[in-house]
Amino acid sequence: MKVLFILAIIIGAFLLLLLFSFFLKLTIHIRYYHKKDNDDLKIEVRALFGIIRYKKTIPLIKIDEDSPTLVIEEETEITGKKEKIEDTKQFSGSDLLNFLSNSQELLNHVVHFHRIVRLFLAKLTIKNIEWSSIVGLGDAAHTGMISGAIWSVKGSIIGMISNYMKLHDMPKINIYPQFQGVASETLFSCMIQFRLGHAMMAGIKLVKYWKDGFPNFKTKETSIQSKQ
Repeated sequence: MKVLFILAIIIGAFLLLLLFSFFLKLTIHIRYYHKKDNDDLKIEVRALFGIIRYKKTIPLIKIDEDSPTLVIEEETEITGKKEKIEDTKQFSGSDLLNFLSNSQELLNHVVHFHRIVRLFLAKLTIKNIEWSSIVGLGDAAHTGMISGAIWSVKGSIIGMISNYMKLHDMPKINIYPQFQGVASETLFSCMIQFRLGHAMMAGIKLVKYWKDGFPNFKTKETSIQSKQ
């Protein structure tokens, strides 16, 4: 009887933890800044009013001089760890092809994959979208043309976001043409919120509608340096 009582407590605690996790809200902060050859990307995930944090910073994105690969340096901060985890990765054209192949493999193995993803995206709330760009080509006419094209691209992307996700407020979109010189600068930031339970349900549906065994994913080790 005592063993059954302890077992009931453990099961009850597990169910309460599962229920709590289901309603746990995650907040993702995204900030990307580009100026000429400099790029900086920050992604921070918060939960429990900021008590739990996971932050990834990518301060450098460049083309490798010795090979046709993209070099990415990143730093990761996790709640409870005092030291940052630094890592350098390289991505080549073959990595992109592998990603596309794996995506197609996943589509082939999950029935109603697009519907599952769309239902999950509909649960996401996106807030505080700010997207400002400074552009200049050194020629007033060309600068005006490219500014109009960028306005069109930004409008299409925001329209797509509003079609698939919940827009909490009106995005702040700006373009500042520099007619007298050459300029290339962009700042994008936003906040995405959703409940962990919605992601869990999407994962359960992926498993439920899985077919034809395990996929043949292509993998490749991309990390060339890691230190802590």
